Amino acid sequence: MTTPEPAMTREVIELGDITIGLQRRQVKHVYLSVHPPLGSVTLVAPPDAHDDVLRAYAITRLGWIRQQRERMHEQARETPRQYLERESHMLWGRRHLLSVVERDGRPNVQVDHRRITLSVRPGSSQSRREEVMHDWQRSLLHATLPPLIAQWEARLGVRVQRYFLQRMKTKWGSCNHRAGTVRFNTELVKKPKDLLEYVVVHELIHLLEPRHNERFKALLDVHCPSWREARLELNALPLSAAEQPRGARPLA
Repeated sequence: MTTPEPAMTREVIELGDITIGLQRRQVKHVYLSVHPPLGSVTLVAPPDAHDDVLRAYAITRLGWIRQQRERMHEQARETPRQYLERESHMLWGRRHLLSVVERDGRPNVQVDHRRITLSVRPGSSQSRREEVMHDWQRSLLHATLPPLIAQWEARLGVRVQRYFLQRMKTKWGSCNHRAGTVRFNTELVKKPKDLLEYVVVHELIHLLEPRHNERFKALLDVHCPSWREARLELNALPLSAAEQPRGARPLA
């Protein structure tokens, strides 16, 4: 049983044209975040942290805040799909044309070299077609991720307790090193598999080093020497405009 987190006090720090929402929680450290899609900013701090100290810290991070906002505004967003005949869809880095077949029976998705065939019941709505496609895409990730995770668990000497699939706005993955859990963006099913592997390595290394510091980069250099190129390629690809949490999948 978990204890509910105490209610947090909401305050604001004004720094010129930037407004930072200050949230006081029972945490040990200060966390600054920039959130999509418009670049809103929050600063999470312990209840007893002094206002002047927090303001001074925020001032030192103004350049970083503006950089994150600029990246957010410039990053490509995939045009929302309508799930219509001959619409293009990406799968593992390759473009496929969608073929929609309406027929009685259980909805399903099949794929060949250049075509994805979506079978749905007659009169199915766009939202239902989207749901069927997303379920299929998640099934592909659930089939692909466990062997990759097992491979890199053995190489890194770490253990993943659970992994999650989640549609994210600005991240390709995340790691909770204390709980031993990792999250992967479901949009990765659209990217080349070598980039999916890079994200797996990146997040599993966080089980050894939680921060993006020099030790973390050194570990990446050893285990994934081309990580800088992979990061650049991945971040140049479009993200989905949606975010939809999904359940966890335990690892055997």
